Amino acid sequence: MGRAMTNLPAQLDPDAPLFVVSVAAQLAGMHPQTLRGYDRLGLVVPRRARGRGRRYSLRDVARLRHVQQLSQDEGINLEGIRRILALENELDTLRAQVAQLGEMVNAIQHGNKDSRVFTASQFGDVRLGRTARLRIQRAITS
Repeated sequence: MGRAMTNLPAQLDPDAPLFVVSVAAQLAGMHPQTLRGYDRLGLVVPRRARGRGRRYSLRDVARLRHVQQLSQDEGINLEGIRRILALENELDTLRAQVAQLGEMVNAIQHGNKDSRVFTASQFGDVRLGRTARLRIQRAITS
């Protein structure tokens, strides 16, 4: 491996704004004017450089390819594509929330049962857990 290859980052950030319009267009297999139009429509909005020039990330290029596939292969119009992209973003957000909630449930289920602040019976009786009792005792003795 050459010296130049050892200076490359171990992993590229997919959201890093790397590519100017012409390079992103070439990577996506589109005309640069198409990218500008998609930006105006809000389908794929790249970040802006200091001089207001567009800079596309790897994720942006993948999204451009996705838009092209929906348009050319599936025959979906741009408004339909806009709606599909919005729904996909919403789905990604919801999946992340479900994963986070799953981790929380797993931690509670497999955690130390004595660490609960309180427990409640089916009749509404509330009992302080060990952690809460210790906190109250520390507050009283402090």
